[in-house]
Amino acid sequence: MKKLNELYDCSYDTLIKGIKINSKDCEDGDLFICTMGVTADRHDYIDDAIKNGASAIVVSRDVGEKSVPIIKVEDTNKELPLLCRRFYDNPDEELKIIAVGGTDGKTSTATIIQALIGNSDCAYIGTNGRSCSKFTKDTGNTTPDTDKLYMYFREFLDAGCKYVAMETSSEAYFRHRLDHFKYVAGVITNITSEHLNIHGSFENYLECKCQEFEQVEEDGYSILNKDDSHYEDVLKHTHGNVVTYGKDKDNDLWIKDYKICPDKTDITFVYHDKEYSFTTKLLGEFNVYNLAGALLTVVSLGYDIDEVLKRVDDAKINGRLDILPDLGQNYTVMVDYAHTPNGIANLLKFVHTLDINRSIVVIGQAGERDFLKRPVVGKTVCDNASYAIFCYEDPRSEDPQKICEDIVKDIEDKTKYEIVIDRSEAIKKAIYMAEENDMVLILGKGNETYEKLKDGTIYFNDEEEAIKYLKERFKK
Repeated sequence: MKKLNELYDCSYDTLIKGIKINSKDCEDGDLFICTMGVTADRHDYIDDAIKNGASAIVVSRDVGEKSVPIIKVEDTNKELPLLCRRFYDNPDEELKIIAVGGTDGKTSTATIIQALIGNSDCAYIGTNGRSCSKFTKDTGNTTPDTDKLYMYFREFLDAGCKYVAMETSSEAYFRHRLDHFKYVAGVITNITSEHLNIHGSFENYLECKCQEFEQVEEDGYSILNKDDSHYEDVLKHTHGNVVTYGKDKDNDLWIKDYKICPDKTDITFVYHDKEYSFTTKLLGEFNVYNLAGALLTVVSLGYDIDEVLKRVDDAKINGRLDILPDLGQNYTVMVDYAHTPNGIANLLKFVHTLDINRSIVVIGQAGERDFLKRPVVGKTVCDNASYAIFCYEDPRSEDPQKICEDIVKDIEDKTKYEIVIDRSEAIKKAIYMAEENDMVLILGKGNETYEKLKDGTIYFNDEEEAIKYLKERFKK
């Protein structure tokens, strides 16, 4: 906590407990800063912020008399990171930030990095919230807003952390949430088309992805996947020491061999001309790459590879390849976050290397998001799965029926799918139609605990819904 006159040259000794840019988040003692969003001018929400407890306001235009102190600055957007640094005592200069980018695999790679370093020394921020050895909490966004990031960094430092492995989304770069941070390391998984509703074109999306490496410190590390088709594009933007991983011998970390089994993966990596063979519970070729990127990041930062490999099995990735418990069924039910065409295709290809009968997929697409991706996802699912049930998935203000019609419009074989709009009913349908040795895959949301509908956000969790219907079907 600080007083307002410690943050600004003013006479107000108002006690400030936190910094907020969303009026709905304001609580007693907060300082509300009226930044300009893409579609919102937060000067319009000053009265709401005060009603919710804000003790002072930072503005960049005249707003008249208010019941709390008003501080005027030239540009609130530029002021935000400077204010957060002053309030939280420059946490970004103390905490070593590892940026994890890419279209697919960010959550897994960041989680593995945290496990390899150890969660007492390394924190995590991303799709699965924020965590370290002392706590696990929600965040709301893959990459939170700037005001929250500074607060989280201070939390991690107070908990004794030295590093944070942070998922950095293209949207966060697009909205300039990360402009003021420097990274001790940046690692990228892959780049395929995504979020074109925000970026307008793939070229713009690629540019945002590449920005990660422009923020790597000069003595830091840019860790690249040399097997990715956009490796050369990313390479042009790198700072610091460039190190690579991939299947060719010329990589710093060579993925020499791997064997994927139903319950484990045997891997051989070569690093500095020495072979390292080990077994992990992480499954699928995509996780071989995620592990390679994470391992190369950690050893580049100076950690001993032999010690690091002892922690491989500490990586447990919530919402990724989650196999539900045996409740009497003679088939498998899996919940996974896969939601991009590339991620879905890779997952289904892995699933069909296993000894299964049919694959039954439950999936939707988000409303008010990349509508061009919808038919690609639908076709990808039906090209790689035995059967699909399409449903809503965070439709927001869009008509869920229209979203599902977008998904199926390029699918030629109409016998390979059906539409069950309600996600709970779609999960029930899959649970009840599955037979011996089938695999039901509930995709798109992982361990998320909400659905964003037209009338607001409700509690919803794919795993809980599936377990409910398994118990109902098998009376156990």
